[in-house]
Amino acid sequence: MVDAGAVRAGDTVLEIGPGKGVLTAELLARGTHVVAVEKDARMMPILHEHFANEIASEQLQVIEADALEFDISDHSLRSTDYKLISNIPYYITGALFEKFLSAAHQPTTLVFLVQKEIAQRIAREKKESLLSLSIKAYGTPKYVKTVPRGAFSPAPKVDSAILAVEGVSRKNFKNAAHEELFFALIKAGFAHKRKLLARNIEPILGDRSAEALARADIPSNARAEDVSLPKWLMLASV
Repeated sequence: MVDAGAVRAGDTVLEIGPGKGVLTAELLARGTHVVAVEKDARMMPILHEHFANEIASEQLQVIEADALEFDISDHSLRSTDYKLISNIPYYITGALFEKFLSAAHQPTTLVFLVQKEIAQRIAREKKESLLSLSIKAYGTPKYVKTVPRGAFSPAPKVDSAILAVEGVSRKNFKNAAHEELFFALIKAGFAHKRKLLARNIEPILGDRSAEALARADIPSNARAEDVSLPKWLMLASV
C-alpha cells in the first residue's frame, strides 16, 4: 500500500483507522509525517505506547475521531499537500471516497484497501457505475494488487484489493457549477438503471436534454452505464 502511494521521505500522510498501527509503522519507517485518525478508543493506548517516540518527536499525530466527521479545514493538513493511505472499514468505502475526493483540500493520491469486487468495478470493468464515475472525475484509479481473504485472521468472506487513485485534482471541471451539475446528472442517470439516460436526466435539463445529448455525442437510446467520463463531462457543460 505504501509503495502504491509512491511515498517518499518528507511526505505527509493521512491514515484512517490505524488500529494497532501495522500500516502506520511502515509509513513512519519511510520518513513520512503521519496524521492517524482512529475512532476506536480502545486502540488509543496501544498506539500511544507503541509509537511514544514518534508522537513525542511530532512525526506522528494520533487523533481520536470519526473519519467521516474529521474536518481537514480545522487541521494543519489544510495548508500542505498530503496523501491518504488507509486500510478502511469496508462499510464506509463509498462515503470516504466521496468525502475526501470532493473535499476543498483533496489528497494528491489516495490508496485504500477495499473489497475486490469494488476495486474491479471502479478500475477494471468496461461499464461505468455511479461510484466509478465519481472517482474517475477526480483522478485515475489503478487496481494494484489482490489481497486474498486468507491474508487476514480471522478470514473474511471476500477477497480484498489495493486500489490507488492517482493525480487527484479538479482539472476535469471548468468551475464549481460544472462540478455540481456533473454529479447531479450522474446521480439522476443511475437512479433508474432500466430507463434510458435521456429519460433520467429530463428532470434536470428539461427541454435542453436532447440538444445536450447530441452535443456530447451520446445516442438517444444510451443507458448511463454505457456513457464514458468525457461524454458525461461534456453533457454537464451546458
